[in-house]
Amino acid sequence: MAQALQEKVEEFLSYLDLERGLSEATQESYRRDLYGLIHFLTTKKISRIQQVSTEAIREFLRCERDAKRSPATIARRLSAIRGCFRFFIAQQWIKNNPTEFIETPKLWQRLPQTLRVEEIEQLLSTARLESLGLRDLAMLELLYGTGLRVSELVSLNVSSLNLDSGFLRCIGKGNKERLVPLGRQAVEVLGRYIETERAEVLKRHPQETALFLNRWGARLTRQRVFQLLKLYAKIGQLAKKIGPHTLRHSFATHLLENGADLRIVQELLGHANITTTQRYTHVDRARLKSVHENFHPRA
Repeated sequence: MAQALQEKVEEFLSYLDLERGLSEATQESYRRDLYGLIHFLTTKKISRIQQVSTEAIREFLRCERDAKRSPATIARRLSAIRGCFRFFIAQQWIKNNPTEFIETPKLWQRLPQTLRVEEIEQLLSTARLESLGLRDLAMLELLYGTGLRVSELVSLNVSSLNLDSGFLRCIGKGNKERLVPLGRQAVEVLGRYIETERAEVLKRHPQETALFLNRWGARLTRQRVFQLLKLYAKIGQLAKKIGPHTLRHSFATHLLENGADLRIVQELLGHANITTTQRYTHVDRARLKSVHENFHPRA
């Protein structure tokens, strides 16, 4: 094992946790990508960061490509490696950055999949009004009505809500806090869920602060939210494969289609860079193109 290199990588990962405040999921992604590099370098008998060359990293990326990794995966791994070596430079452990002249693979910009308003209504109508159906309906209303990430959704506590003023407070990427407005329907179903189903389930764990609980009174997991969405999409006979991010994409797209300002949508989504939000304008353009082709007599 490349012990010296591994130790320095662990210091970088600690920096991401303690100083950058990145989420656990993002940190785990960095860890997987960097440990993939460590494993490769070990086979080349490279054990110290000073021994890592540009050619060694290029060879690692070529092996990733030969292993049929997607350009997006390779680009993400290169981004993690770049960030790590920039950290090494800042710590003055090395003088030259071996990633400096390595180009990122060219990527096609994939348009995010969205649901039409009718499909959203179809999905919401599938939530059961028995057992924990109010919980599930409240989650669906929040995912679509606020554009929350699934990690933000399951991290919510009851104290995160202010139903009287119609806002919630969430902690997003980079440990950044933002206020998100709640729609009337979301406020109504959240109130019913908290007073009935949550109050009943809470008897098993009266000290639990999480907003969304499983049937045993513990905080709901990201995995369970994915499972529930898959279930309701199947019940609602939606042909599209959907997940929590599909509702986030739909939230942003529908706002822009109805005239919302791009900067406002950026704030609601918690995007640090507006270019991330701008991809939703391409979705709208794709819709305009489709309408033009279907209805214009000379298209």
